[in-house]
Amino acid sequence: MAAVGEGTPSSRGPRRDPPRRPPRDGYGVYVYPNSFFRYEGEWKGGRKHGHGKLLFKDGSYYEGAFVDGEITGEGRRHWAWSGDTFSGQFVLGEPQGYGVMEYKAGGCYEGEVSHGMREGHGFLVDRDGQVYQGSFHDNKRHGPGQMLFKNGDKYDGDWVRDQRQGHGVLRCADGSTYEGQWHSDVFSGLGSMAHCSGVTYYGLWINGHPAEQATRIVILGPEVMEVAQGSPFSVNVQLLQDHGEIAKSESGRVLQISAGVRYVQLSAYSEVSFFKVDRDNQETLIQTPFGFECIPYPVSSPAAGVPGPRAAKRGAEADVPLPRRDLELDLGALCGQEGTPGGLLGSSFF
Repeated sequence: MAAVGEGTPSSRGPRRDPPRRPPRDGYGVYVYPNSFFRYEGEWKGGRKHGHGKLLFKDGSYYEGAFVDGEITGEGRRHWAWSGDTFSGQFVLGEPQGYGVMEYKAGGCYEGEVSHGMREGHGFLVDRDGQVYQGSFHDNKRHGPGQMLFKNGDKYDGDWVRDQRQGHGVLRCADGSTYEGQWHSDVFSGLGSMAHCSGVTYYGLWINGHPAEQATRIVILGPEVMEVAQGSPFSVNVQLLQDHGEIAKSESGRVLQISAGVRYVQLSAYSEVSFFKVDRDNQETLIQTPFGFECIPYPVSSPAAGVPGPRAAKRGAEADVPLPRRDLELDLGALCGQEGTPGGLLGSSFF
């Protein structure tokens, strides 16, 4: 028989290969035959039982409680393929119960889970910092819930599969408020909008827009009126829709009244004594649809110490009021100030 020489396998130290069978009890390390899994931790009766760490070859891992060979109890699971990490309760290898999910893409979720998905009540912060607190079903916002959007808007109401649907209240950052029915994330059904400009609408909404939205303001009565400065006068208007019907569901629009003295430019040879406009202090003339221009003139008397429109007389020592017949207030320049930028009434906001 040949002698065993130096350097032969028999002369080396004892091999430390992982055991071919899982340890029976106590603490041990075991690499599974497919070499994808490696377990370090407590054993009982040849099964993983107690606290341990299961490592995956792709970099994923679970560390926490094991019961009879299964991932069950409190633990922490990291998925290498997504970068997400869940800390909380597990049942048979899946997040189940309550826990915190941290997303690699940004944001986190804390609340109830079932079979690895958001289910029940929870608190979600998305990658943009928007916050939702309420009910979840099948990983989506579903049921009653509150949402704070990144632009400052707040919604409190019903959700269906990640969309606002049912009854809800939207409080916008600019002070506008909508309360009513929603469908597919837009105003739909009966609802009321109180816009920050003062405009209010209560009625039917269709696909995010008022069903009876006013598109123009019409002045009722004469287009030109003669009034005395400081005296009260009435102007009757109507809100009309595109097809000419009265918009009864809306109120609160503001009228901006522009008044002025009719600007008359006399010929050079005229003998009529009239005021000459001081062009150094002349305000921009108001254009009217009646073929003439107006010099801006206050509807009410100027406050103490505040001068009225300036005029320089020709060949006179003191200012005198214009003849009454020349004080035609151009009310045709009345305009509706909607105050609804970008058609805010009826937009989805998100």
